[in-house]
Amino acid sequence: MDVGFVGLGTMGRGMVRQLLAAGHRVTVWNRSPEPVRELVAEGAEAADGPAGVWRCRAVVSMLADDAAVESVLLDEKALASAAAALHVNMATVSPALARRAAELHARHGVAYVAAPVLGRGEVAAAGNLAILAAGPADALDRAAPLFEAMGRRTWRLGDRPEIANTAKICANFVLVSAVEAVAEATALGEASGLAAEDLLSVLTGTVFPGPVYEGYGAMIAERRYEPAGFRLDLGFKDVGLALDTAAAARVPMPLAGVLRDALLEGVAHGRGGQDLAALGETSRRRAALPREDAGAPGEGGAPDPDPRT
Repeated sequence: MDVGFVGLGTMGRGMVRQLLAAGHRVTVWNRSPEPVRELVAEGAEAADGPAGVWRCRAVVSMLADDAAVESVLLDEKALASAAAALHVNMATVSPALARRAAELHARHGVAYVAAPVLGRGEVAAAGNLAILAAGPADALDRAAPLFEAMGRRTWRLGDRPEIANTAKICANFVLVSAVEAVAEATALGEASGLAAEDLLSVLTGTVFPGPVYEGYGAMIAERRYEPAGFRLDLGFKDVGLALDTAAAARVPMPLAGVLRDALLEGVAHGRGGQDLAALGETSRRRAALPREDAGAPGEGGAPDPDPRT
């Protein structure tokens, strides 16, 4: 398939490589040029701007948030002249944006599918993403070859795109809750004389096996937060989306408020660009446990880079 791809962060680059490996022709665009050059060297083609990807048969986007999608892709002029008949938005955005996007695309004859994913950068690179997809049935059928290239399984969640985004927001809320629980338990263990590695062995060897507790737990125990597979500031964004969605549906989520504040504390202390596992340092700081070396980011570092590049 002739595919235009927008958004070449860690996730997007891995996804493009899987599309290329599956034999798709991929035209790429990104605000920063280096990822474009990197992928062109591997067989992709470079678009001459965001409008260039709309000349492809299908468009796939993997941008950071609502604002990035609004500014780059929700363009009346570009959609009016688009040759593409399908747009698959794989970013974690709000249900409200998904509804607006679907309506805008429909006015211009372009099918809109929401297909956010579960998995970190290394999962995307291996083509093992879990894809949560919703949109018109025929559009989901057309997108199926793309999903097969990028993921290990696709959940089809109906014809309303916003439902896929709601599912992803709920999943990320549970994920962040688990990481915060491990961070707090690890701080309690260390303050009481229990080595973090020993606690992790107990947890993952008994009631909490699996990639979330094993993967994030090891990062917290080792205080290893870079490179970031899932940035803390994006976790903050996603929990904010959960709270916004809950408010619109009149669903109380008291734990989400606590998580938002923990994530905001991490961002305020310069850790937004680090992995979500850096919640461990927030718990350590609250418990007055020893800090990292002075050279590490912490108490008021430089601003984080723009997550949308």
